[in-house]
Amino acid sequence: MPESRSRRKAAYTPPPTSSSGPKPNPPWFVPVMLGLMLLGLVWIVVYYLSQGQYPLPTLSLGGGEWTPGNWNLVIGFVFIMAGFLMTTRWR
Repeated sequence: MPESRSRRKAAYTPPPTSSSGPKPNPPWFVPVMLGLMLLGLVWIVVYYLSQGQYPLPTLSLGGGEWTPGNWNLVIGFVFIMAGFLMTTRWR
């Protein structure tokens, strides 16, 4: 009886190397992130301690007055939220 041919296995090819992972953040990232959060906190604290006079005081525009009121709170919280959104990208 004739002997069957043996099958040759293909040469081993290792799987492609995966990337080393996500790139690290630039050196300015963490100071900006913390700076935004602290700026927002300071903005709100100054607003409360000055009883609404600072950081955006009442402005006189063309004979009328514009009172920013609680917009100072909104501005402070926007700075804080921008800092917290940056924490989601921190590596």
